Amino acid sequence: MKVLVVNAGSSSLKYQLFDTATESVLAKGICERIGIDGKLEHRKGEDGEKLKVELPMPDHAVATKYVIEYLTSPEHGVITDMNEIEAVGHRVVHGGPYFFESVLLTDEVLEKLELCRSFAPLHTGAHIMGIKGCLAVMPEKPQVLVFDTAFHQTMPAQAYTYGVSYDMYEKYQIRRYGAHGTSHRYVTRECIKLLGKPAEDTKIVTCHIGNGSSISAVKGGKVMDTSMGLTPLDGVLMGTRCGAIDPAIVTYIMDKEGYTPAEMDEYMNKKCGFLGLSGISSDSRDIEAAIREGNYRAELAATTLAYQIKKFIGSYTAAMNGLDAVVWTAGMGENNPELRERVCRDLEFFGIKIDTEVNANAHHQSDVVVLSTEDSKVKVYLIPTNEELMIASDTEAIVSAL
Repeated sequence: MKVLVVNAGSSSLKYQLFDTATESVLAKGICERIGIDGKLEHRKGEDGEKLKVELPMPDHAVATKYVIEYLTSPEHGVITDMNEIEAVGHRVVHGGPYFFESVLLTDEVLEKLELCRSFAPLHTGAHIMGIKGCLAVMPEKPQVLVFDTAFHQTMPAQAYTYGVSYDMYEKYQIRRYGAHGTSHRYVTRECIKLLGKPAEDTKIVTCHIGNGSSISAVKGGKVMDTSMGLTPLDGVLMGTRCGAIDPAIVTYIMDKEGYTPAEMDEYMNKKCGFLGLSGISSDSRDIEAAIREGNYRAELAATTLAYQIKKFIGSYTAAMNGLDAVVWTAGMGENNPELRERVCRDLEFFGIKIDTEVNANAHHQSDVVVLSTEDSKVKVYLIPTNEELMIASDTEAIVSAL
């Protein structure tokens, strides 16, 4: 089945066209600066030559029309016409208390998705614009929503419950939802294959570390706990997000600085993390370069993140009563060997040993890399994530069953 996978932002629309029979990417690209001036990047396959053009894109519907034009173009396309696209799969960050698995898009589903805005205000509105853009261009095509929160719905109550009063939990559904679930699900599936034992016997910690980061404890193929919470602000510090902090810090800073709730939200999401601690950048490559030049604040940012990840690995090992594997994935997880080494160093008590030479050279990989030593009791893997493939697979399964 040919499935168009869409990941919409407020002013962007990423896309990949999959052939699910071969799990191959036929074409991929991104529309950027939607509503401003419009730019499109398009390429055939994973590694084809990148085409860059400037096009007027007042909204996501127009951007989607351009995507179809380039997918069907005699010169740059990979299909003859739009009819070859059999379904569309959308990445959605937050399903709130309404969606616990991937679903076929209907009017009722779209109405419920509107109710998820408060859980991920930076993302949900953008997703809805992308969905409506595809509906405007391809109204007859079945569309499927794949939620990043879905994989985490197996968490037991003691893991997703916060210490707020129960009436607030019931009234506002305040609980841990998690994020990056599509990525955690993909690397968990691949890790179980590598471990070569029944899924129900596996205990895995998956580390999705990028500009946004989350860590999950996956026992028997099901999530027991995860670091992100009600929103994607919880957990370890990130590129510009503070991660978990003493909640009293929020009111303390608001009082001292005179911040409104919206300003405080902006501060925690955009001005903290690597950027706020280092004063240099939200990008780990810039942080590592500054560390090599002796920058104390850059080193503080990097070692704080490593320390927090190390604590999650330890606590999740305790929660699962054991550990078979640690998986590294996403931008930093796949491409920052210094981070992996800082975290895995001095974890011999947990049976974790990594090969420092293999680790130092394991980046920009397209394949799985075994980072652990032969005598390590716990396997450590670098597994490049493929969220888009999971979205295409879910879309195919739901549409095929219609």
